Amino acid sequence: MDTDIDMNFLLEVARCPRTGRRLHEDGGRLVTDDGALAYRMDGGIPVLLPEEAEELKS
Repeated sequence: MDTDIDMNFLLEVARCPRTGRRLHEDGGRLVTDDGALAYRMDGGIPVLLPEEAEELKS
C-alpha cells in the first residue's frame, strides 16, 4: 500500500475534531488550516483526539 496516497486521501477527508477545519501536514504533524491547532502523529498515524490537540495560537 502506498502511504503517500493514503495521506493524501486522509487530508481530503479528515477534519479537526474540535473545530471541523481542514488539516494539512506540517513538520510531522497535522495542523488546522488556520494554524490554531496541531495533532501529533504516532508511527505515521494521526492522533485526532480533541484532548490531544496542541494550541499553536493564543
